[in-house]
Amino acid sequence: MFAYVIRRLLLLIPTLLGILTVNFFIIQVMPGGPVEQMLARLAGNASDATERFSGGGNNGETLSNQSNNQSANSKYRGARGLSPELIAEIEKMYGMDQPIHIRFGKMLKNYLVFDFGNSFYQDRKVIDLVLDKMPVSISLGLWTTLLVYTISIPLGITKAVRDGSRFDSVTSTIITVGYAIPVFLFALLLIIIFAGGRYLTWFPLRGLVSEGWDDFSMWHQIIDYLWHMVLPITASVVAGFATLTLLTKNSFIDQIGLQYVMTARSKGLSESRVLYGHVFRNAMLIVIAGFPSAFISILFTGAIFIEMLFSLDGLGLLGYQAAISRDYPIMFASLYFFSLLGLLISIISDLTYALVDPRIDFESREV
Repeated sequence: MFAYVIRRLLLLIPTLLGILTVNFFIIQVMPGGPVEQMLARLAGNASDATERFSGGGNNGETLSNQSNNQSANSKYRGARGLSPELIAEIEKMYGMDQPIHIRFGKMLKNYLVFDFGNSFYQDRKVIDLVLDKMPVSISLGLWTTLLVYTISIPLGITKAVRDGSRFDSVTSTIITVGYAIPVFLFALLLIIIFAGGRYLTWFPLRGLVSEGWDDFSMWHQIIDYLWHMVLPITASVVAGFATLTLLTKNSFIDQIGLQYVMTARSKGLSESRVLYGHVFRNAMLIVIAGFPSAFISILFTGAIFIEMLFSLDGLGLLGYQAAISRDYPIMFASLYFFSLLGLLISIISDLTYALVDPRIDFESREV
């Protein structure tokens, strides 16, 4: 097992290199980078988008004339009316004055020592920003994952044992409805009912903790933290438990009908011993296999909507804002962090295989 883990850890290097390489060159060739955005602000063109749709004002004619006279001398569309010296200074400020392969080489060299540089717009080191936002996202992701697996696995097993019963039909209806409702829509519904003030005000509307949280006693801090996390976690759990419940149910149904289960029952073993002593380890393998992708999905993609709606300042919101503003250091650092985390969790998932079913031997596998 040790040799297998070492091989998997060594494979992290080319995998991360491939992910960073593809995303770096795709993002670099896309229009609307940080230089273009800064030039648009300086030229006063950032607010002209709505006027283009409305067709009003004389600015369109003025800008069109400027474009004809000056855009031919610059590779940036937003450079109309700006001096080449200023454009060169902005390019140097964002590191865009160097060829793309040199920028890529510098990024890889810095990432080897976990130097992610400074944010373009927040004037702080990226690593400090990530560490500041990480507790919020980790807290939301861990609580959601824990509750999803705590609810889904027992529920899926019960549905498999009682397949076709009224309990199975009712819970399947509830699961289908929960799966069909988008996470942001369900989160809005929770806010309107329980925190909006129109119906109930049981829970806070935004934030991770209340003001003056540092001055609270330890028990008051714990209660206040849990009080703020009820609605965000509820919205995340409802959106995530449906798939896992059905996966667990179908996996157990496939195993229950096999010969070794019939043999165990014929020997007089109790139903719980058959389910948890024999079926569980085989049926849970496919559930464990989906853990890395499920955790990353909960931690990042699902957290974006939750963090935005509940004003939770976490990694999901940070990555979204960086993508909108083209803050490249934060974008690539977030990509690096989540890719590395996903790859490490996949290794942990493989190790969990061996714990659930000792018959699995990764030493004989060619990775």
